[in-house]
Amino acid sequence: MNKRFAARLSRLTDLPTLQTFKGLVPLASLKRQRLRISFDIDDTLACQALHSDAEPSRLPAFIHRWLGEPLRIGTRSLIRELRRQNCSVWIYTSSGRTPAYIRRWLMLHGIHVDGVVNSVRHKHALTARGLSHAPSKLPSAFDIDLHVDDSEGVQIEGLRHGFRVVVVRPDDRQWAQQVLGAVAQAQRQMSRQQQTVRRAKVVQDGEVYSS
Repeated sequence: MNKRFAARLSRLTDLPTLQTFKGLVPLASLKRQRLRISFDIDDTLACQALHSDAEPSRLPAFIHRWLGEPLRIGTRSLIRELRRQNCSVWIYTSSGRTPAYIRRWLMLHGIHVDGVVNSVRHKHALTARGLSHAPSKLPSAFDIDLHVDDSEGVQIEGLRHGFRVVVVRPDDRQWAQQVLGAVAQAQRQMSRQQQTVRRAKVVQDGEVYSS
């Protein structure tokens, strides 16, 4: 990069904002228009009766006791809305639940997910990156733009390791609206970053043609 192009690029972009954005949204997002969001399971999607009502089901109760766990009410409508917004929906859990179990559990409620990260896949990702002080979750390793969790500890890890987390309490009845608000914010940031990259490419192309 020559000095003249670097000077133009620095004037064109807000570097502090750009650096902050890089830490919150994976750069792979710039190559795709679809936002990728992941959900924790325990106390986020899998609810306890004292915290939240469960999604109703047409299937007999014994099937759910045998094959799954109570699903937090509002999950189905939230996933439908995320699909309507063309979001990619994933599960990211630190538990040892198998992907097959998770997919089957959600399918009982008519929910399909695009990807599943469990403790095994998470550990493989950390090993591949040689991380010694590993966070409990690392959504950025899977190009996940936003992670939904009940743990404030995961949110703190997100600040340290550069991934975005929205925390929802197990007893929060407005949790779906909170998630949609965080999705809207992430989409706005992705759009701004994509515009910045496109403008920078225009400047770079102009430098090439003028040289």
